[in-house]
Amino acid sequence: MSNIIVFVEHSQGAPRRASLEALCAARDLGGAPVAVVSGPGADQCTEVLGRHGAAKVVVLTGADQHSPDGLASDLAAIAGEESAAACLVAASATGRDVLPRVAALLDSVPFADCVELRAEGEGYVVVRPWLAGKCLATVGSSGAVFCATLRPNVFPLSEADGAADIVERPACADVQLRVTATEAKPAGQLDVQEAPVVVAGGRGMKEEEHFALVEGLAAAFNGQAAVGASRAVVDNGWRPHAEQVGQTGKTVSPQLYIAIGISGAIQHLAGMRTSKVIVAINKDPEAPIFRVADYGLVGDAVEVLPALTEAIKQALAEQ
Repeated sequence: MSNIIVFVEHSQGAPRRASLEALCAARDLGGAPVAVVSGPGADQCTEVLGRHGAAKVVVLTGADQHSPDGLASDLAAIAGEESAAACLVAASATGRDVLPRVAALLDSVPFADCVELRAEGEGYVVVRPWLAGKCLATVGSSGAVFCATLRPNVFPLSEADGAADIVERPACADVQLRVTATEAKPAGQLDVQEAPVVVAGGRGMKEEEHFALVEGLAAAFNGQAAVGASRAVVDNGWRPHAEQVGQTGKTVSPQLYIAIGISGAIQHLAGMRTSKVIVAINKDPEAPIFRVADYGLVGDAVEVLPALTEAIKQALAEQ
């Protein structure tokens, strides 16, 4: 049974869902997942990681500040020590920063934003979007260690009885870059990449003040929805870049994606095409977004959203 290294991101000891999905994906391959955690509160993750399939948890000590090159050195070293066949991370901002560095150190090929992973022969293959999501490619590598980032909200999350062996290891001290501070989202706000529901607004909202309607619809889902935005909205300064969905923003795969006043340019579709259910609201019946939507509503978003918000609130209250 091959060892698989999985880097787990966490916030003060609470693992990110996307990292737990990567850990479960490693477990489902039939390998022995080795979870690696770092930073303040890392030692508090161990029980949760054992329940999600980790056979071993390596806690990197002394890494109070995140360093992408230092973490990459640690992951590459652990992969060698464990004779690992693969190294997996979530396709988050951190994962996309760190994994290519790991792959370079291991003389491997990094595969980004994968939506399927399976064992094949003596190695692994992944399925990942190509050409801005217009097609899916099945790719593999002959490298000694298979390296990939996994798209959040794609791989199933499940728990099982189990406990992991805990090992502490000093973090690499020879680093070139350290992250000295981060700005957290306000309490209760979900990251658009991990939210099960994304309510996204576009230029069709007409003005910044109308985004209060988008926020209201997201709030109707009782803490399960995040607000997203198109590039045009972000470029206008109406919403922060952290909410941008698309080729130059974030890639999301929620259970439900509601696109409001978004025309459906290919650059936006590249960031949300793999959503499980897509609902489009647009006053232009010929808008390209309707070609990928499971459900479409032709109408002015400013008029439609108040009624839709009330309907969602009532439906959830009756459950």
